[in-house]
Amino acid sequence: MSPPLPTGFRHLVYALADALDLVGIDDVGHGKRVGIMAAEVAEVLDLSPERRLFLFELGLLHDIGVSSTVTHHHLVTEFDWQGAQAHCLTGAELLRDFAPLQAYAEPIRYHHTPWARLPAELPADLRQAANLVFLVDRVDAFAAPHYGDGSLLMSTGEIRAAICQHDGSYFDPALVAAFLQASRSEAFWLRLEMRNVQACLADRLNEPDQRTIAMAELKQLAGIFSRIVDAKSAFTAQHSLGVSRLAGLLAGYLDVTPEGREQLEIAGLLHDIGKLRVPDEVLDKPDRLDARERSIMNTHSFETYQILRLIPGLEEIAYWAACHHEEPGGNGYPFHLAAETLPLEARILRVADIFQAMVQDRPYRHGLPASEALAFLGDLAAQGRVDSEIAATLGKHLDAAYAAARPESP
Repeated sequence: MSPPLPTGFRHLVYALADALDLVGIDDVGHGKRVGIMAAEVAEVLDLSPERRLFLFELGLLHDIGVSSTVTHHHLVTEFDWQGAQAHCLTGAELLRDFAPLQAYAEPIRYHHTPWARLPAELPADLRQAANLVFLVDRVDAFAAPHYGDGSLLMSTGEIRAAICQHDGSYFDPALVAAFLQASRSEAFWLRLEMRNVQACLADRLNEPDQRTIAMAELKQLAGIFSRIVDAKSAFTAQHSLGVSRLAGLLAGYLDVTPEGREQLEIAGLLHDIGKLRVPDEVLDKPDRLDARERSIMNTHSFETYQILRLIPGLEEIAYWAACHHEEPGGNGYPFHLAAETLPLEARILRVADIFQAMVQDRPYRHGLPASEALAFLGDLAAQGRVDSEIAATLGKHLDAAYAAARPESP
């Protein structure tokens, strides 16, 4: 069994919750606000500290099945809609086999199911958790139009009344009563301002946390998040897994240590996590991006860095992942690093990212044959845009590289 990483489990969960909130584009606090409100209502219910923590973290992760900006727009602008259950089922499926977060799977599955329609056989604590998150999730949807203009405190009566309209149908009456009690104070609503949300997260991170995560579990969690990113667009399905596998393969040929290879595979799984903040219409555009769209796309590697660098023990992984668009000639992004400052692992990741994208089938084209993709890499190497040694290494093992880059190929 691999040893625990030098990071608290809470740091990892909270940093990855930041990734989930990127889907909101300009509104990047939805999950955190849901978690804060769930914990506040749980305190009124006099639940144990352990249960309050569980509900807080459930709030952080409840939208783990959402990667589309279109779906997020539905979530914050409509009380209910026909496709609301899809992301709940996806989220539950993602976590069902991941032991450290398995307990969140069933509440996530039912967090958009009205109270009156919850299966009777569900345990009481699961029903409570799912319905509480549903309630405060809808509170946040009602409050969303008021966060930016300072009108929230003037709108709390209207929001509370809207929740009461669904007492006994969508929401458990006991939870509605607890919410009404908790939300009587201005403090309840002021905690939802972004600077206060960040202060709450910082306070939580300073609390003792005995939970740890091993490298194997981190890799499994990275795989979950790669599936979220790749599900954002039909153009990127299986991309992160292919990059991870190919990067690991090349690292082995280039004498990277087994530990470094495993870390690089994790970086490959997470390298595009910043794309969660790229609007669907930009990511899904089959034609050449215009200057504005390209500038939006080019933010994603820095967003990846901003998320991963906050996790103690993952500093190298964060840097490698952030540098997967850096070019040895210094013309890449987001840092414009010169070749001598680019770690080998980052250079490997860049080659793996380009080759995988070229050989992968996309909705608008078939993947290139391995020989054509290799020729293109050779041209880039001649221009100083990728590491020539790594490109040559891939060429020496072309069949194995092609197989690694296409996880679902025969």
